[in-house]
Amino acid sequence: MHWTPSEVQELLDRAHRRSPRKVIHREGLIPAAVLIPLVTPAQETELLLTLRTDSVETHKGHVSFPGGAVDADDADRVATALRETEEELGIPPAGIITIGALDDLATPTGFIITPVIGFLRGMPALSPNPGEVAEVFMVPLSYLFTEGNLRKESRKTEFGLRDTWRCDYEGKVIWGATAAMINDLQTLLLPPSIVV
Repeated sequence: MHWTPSEVQELLDRAHRRSPRKVIHREGLIPAAVLIPLVTPAQETELLLTLRTDSVETHKGHVSFPGGAVDADDADRVATALRETEEELGIPPAGIITIGALDDLATPTGFIITPVIGFLRGMPALSPNPGEVAEVFMVPLSYLFTEGNLRKESRKTEFGLRDTWRCDYEGKVIWGATAAMINDLQTLLLPPSIVV
């Protein structure tokens, strides 16, 4: 599976014409943004993900996208996603083509996340922040979008039993908000009738 930035931009624009992007404003939740980093190192588009360290404040040891809470100096959510990506992975904003954002997502951990889609300009040299990132890895979209690999499950969490998305990849469990955003990306890129 291969997508170009212009193809994803067209699909996102078409989706937003059908239904405006869902923006959440809820008192008491922390505004945040993540980058959904797409890269095409060869013939296939892949998704870049991180494994968080056990020393970060929240979501210890979880698979996630680079991102975090909005700073007062951030011009918008895109700026937040780009700043956090540079802080966590050493990828400068100039190395990313931003496309737009998927629907906001409220999490039980108290965040409102804006997922920003971005294409990496080639495969950059990464400098993971050792305080936040234990590992960086890539997953082909063909794997994520193969029927049955991304699925709903009931999971016992600190907030009780919750229905959540989950995908297992090479010994890593992608679940929760990250897997939900991958599902939203799949819905954008592949209509339900085309899932492989």
